Amino acid sequence: MNLYAEIVQLQKKGIACALCKIVNTKGSTPRKIGAKMLVKPNREIIGTIGGGNLEKKVIENALHQIDKKEAKLFKHDLVHQHNMCCGGTVEIFIEPIFPMKKLYIFGAGHTGKALANFANQLDFEIYVIDDRKDYLGELSQLNSVNKLHADYKKVLPTLPFDKNTYVVILTYEHEIDRDILSYCINQPHAYIGMIGSQRKIEITKKMFLNASICNQEKLDTINMPIGIDISAESPEEIAISILAKLIELKNG
Repeated sequence: MNLYAEIVQLQKKGIACALCKIVNTKGSTPRKIGAKMLVKPNREIIGTIGGGNLEKKVIENALHQIDKKEAKLFKHDLVHQHNMCCGGTVEIFIEPIFPMKKLYIFGAGHTGKALANFANQLDFEIYVIDDRKDYLGELSQLNSVNKLHADYKKVLPTLPFDKNTYVVILTYEHEIDRDILSYCINQPHAYIGMIGSQRKIEITKKMFLNASICNQEKLDTINMPIGIDISAESPEEIAISILAKLIELKNG
């Protein structure tokens, strides 16, 4: 089985894993440099780095590194650490791999296009959603960006949401923005931001509280006005301020 194809599938399913690779050996060892094993959170493995007590320990190490979200190099003395008669030593690099972060950009206007273009260079799986087909057509050069031409209200229930979902709301109407926000705010997510003036934001908060769409605590988690305050004016500058906020949260 192609381990890298399996990694892609796990990322799309929202499942973390760890890639374990032998990077150095000395003496007699069951597997040589380049041998790889993929470890899933349920301890299921794909591939092997040698079996026996070594493999059991590497699985434990892999699960620990997934929890720590850190890559690490481990050195194993097969005789003294694992009671294996091979007698050599093995160095294994363990790299945790996490699910792709989905970025939903609602609105393919000037700022939406700029954000999709900039974010396309980072590790986001990007979806630009708009009910205006011609606006999405202007993103044709971004082949890796998913373009969804759909009615906003109809498409929302079809979109998967999880703790790795980032939502940016940039449509052409306040009412549409609020409809999208009212749906997304009660879905699992890592981030939600909505563009708008201070007046629009205050009206939105008041409407949501009066309609019991959510409580004040949830409202306080929404990034609105959106992005980091860098006195941005142009669509490109606003997109950069939004992306900076996403990076801050993603890496924080």
